[in-house]
Amino acid sequence: MVSLRGALTQVLPGLMAASVPAPSASPRSTARADGTGCPVHDLRRRLREAGLRPTRQRVGLGWLLFAKGERHLTAEMLYEEASKARVPVSLATVYNTLHQFTQAGLLREVAVDGAKTYFDTNTGDHHHFFLEGENELVDIDRQKVEVAAIPDAPPGYEVARVDVIVRLRKIGE
Repeated sequence: MVSLRGALTQVLPGLMAASVPAPSASPRSTARADGTGCPVHDLRRRLREAGLRPTRQRVGLGWLLFAKGERHLTAEMLYEEASKARVPVSLATVYNTLHQFTQAGLLREVAVDGAKTYFDTNTGDHHHFFLEGENELVDIDRQKVEVAAIPDAPPGYEVARVDVIVRLRKIGE
């Protein structure tokens, strides 16, 4: 079994948005002006820049979240991945970390149903398809959805963002 530290040092440079993917170079030899080329150090730096202390749990969960590129996860899905990767965290720690990452701007929270919340590693403006029956979110480019009119916000408020979730089900279901 590979240790977390060993696995972290093997992750491709595309781990973080700040890393530049380099198909022919190893993570250790690829450096960038705003990153070291080391996924662990870049993740720790990104956490510090977001105002979060890079604890062992945050780094471990951050690695699981960001190492696979843009994706959508529930707390339960991340907890399961952490258990399989032998990252020792409780489900409560996973929830707390996801909410801290969201507040720090590292993740985007997408509420599908009252009881189902996904966390999106793509924090840019975009919308989602929700595949009913598969419980999966798929990104839709923001420019593919047109919102004709947004009502004025009540006094003292401003529109933070508009989330469009298009629910899909397989034909015949």
